[in-house]
Amino acid sequence: MPTTTLTLPDGDAEAYVAPAPGGAPAPGVLFVIDAIGLRPRIEEMADRIASWGYTVLAPNVFFREGSAAETSPTRDLREPGAREEFMGEAMGRVQRLTPDQLERDLPAYLAALRALPEVATDEVGVTGYCMGARIAIRASGLDPAVVAVGGWHGGGLVTDAPDSPHLAIATARASYAFGHASDDRSMPPEAVEALGAALDAAGLAARNEVFPGPHGYSMSDTSMYDEESAERHFASLRALLDAMLRPASA
Repeated sequence: MPTTTLTLPDGDAEAYVAPAPGGAPAPGVLFVIDAIGLRPRIEEMADRIASWGYTVLAPNVFFREGSAAETSPTRDLREPGAREEFMGEAMGRVQRLTPDQLERDLPAYLAALRALPEVATDEVGVTGYCMGARIAIRASGLDPAVVAVGGWHGGGLVTDAPDSPHLAIATARASYAFGHASDDRSMPPEAVEALGAALDAAGLAARNEVFPGPHGYSMSDTSMYDEESAERHFASLRALLDAMLRPASA
């Protein structure tokens, strides 16, 4: 598989690279993985996004904890109880990935994406899944050349903490598309409403929708997969990326 090693302030991280078809430079997309790790399903999704005419970089955001193989499941998470068992371990990694660490990591991820010879411009998109949606929002607050952000079945996007992810929207210049899960205690209706209010206050274009299904609906390698909402997410993401990263003449 096409992989690379990223040199970051706190160490080296594996990353999957999916170049656009044809070999010509294309707009770049940073793919922020979910809590389950950098694994074949992520590669499949990155390849699909790349097929639309984008170059996609998907880093192992858990590089401090181990390699992609060490932080990804060895069991089939579609089996009864397997996902729940794995998530007990995975959530520790999620909690140890702090906002301070991400403030160091994210500029390096974005710099690595832009440095790829297959990436055409500094303006890029970010798409994030599960806890990756939180990271995607933070990326947009740190870098005004992040012009498109997709967040899918994200949890904890709005909290009472002084570093709540949604507060990063105030310094962003991106357009957003969110597809929250209807069955998700980590992103209840009042949080979806508060996120929408933050987007409105910042004057940023956004789709802030709720898709039917459970948290994790886009991940076909787990018991949470919902094909209809997964396909809806791909359509919404493609529309966002095409609108923000394609020249008007394209």
